[in-house]
Amino acid sequence: MPERASEHAQTNRAYWDRTSDEYQQRHREFIGRPEPRWGVWQIRESELDVLGEIDGKDVLELGCGAAHWSILLAKQGARPVGLDNSARQLEHARERLAEAGVDFPLVHASAEDIPLPDQSFDVVFCDHGGFTFADPYKVVPEAARLLWPGGLLAFSHSSPFVAVCEGEDERVHPALTRDYFGLHEQDHGDVVTYELPYGEWIRLFRSNGFIVEDLIEPRPEPDATSTYWDDEEREWARRWPSESIWKARKAA
Repeated sequence: MPERASEHAQTNRAYWDRTSDEYQQRHREFIGRPEPRWGVWQIRESELDVLGEIDGKDVLELGCGAAHWSILLAKQGARPVGLDNSARQLEHARERLAEAGVDFPLVHASAEDIPLPDQSFDVVFCDHGGFTFADPYKVVPEAARLLWPGGLLAFSHSSPFVAVCEGEDERVHPALTRDYFGLHEQDHGDVVTYELPYGEWIRLFRSNGFIVEDLIEPRPEPDATSTYWDDEEREWARRWPSESIWKARKAA
């Protein structure tokens, strides 16, 4: 990772290097199924149609983890590049690439400062990943720099509803527990995450030359299960949005 990486990027790098093995062991089977799926409820891309046709497109995944998304897109004809802030996560990715019999570049860097050329990609995306653990005020301009005019920025993220309904027990509750205005950097001690109010997201996109195409708020099925959230939290997520999937197009 470049020496100029921010302090919080270094904090998050250390966190993921330390917790990567446990994370992969807990979630690998759930998120490693043979078709692209989004978020904590693993809703099929074929149902949501976030990315559209990706055959022949250059695709950058921000915060790729073990690269299961990029592997699946490679099998659909995309030319992916996987980026992650954690060296240990990229070790898992290399193992997965070898198992899948595919090969594409893996880049060790923060999504806030990406060592790749301008206008290199048709699609920049992530499923949580880089937009959760890097400052959107740095990531969105990087995405704009890396995309061709007309290129797609798409990413899933926790909903602001989660941020304002999360208690000290780190679980969501049917009551507001913190302020909505002023959401940005959330320092949890060992890891730093990011969230913005809806209007602030839109202004950030527009100021970097993006046109917002959609905001998808996936809702779990009544019997959905997850290795991230339990049944009680699923019931919460059926009443309020637990995730946001943004689609924005770089103006031509």
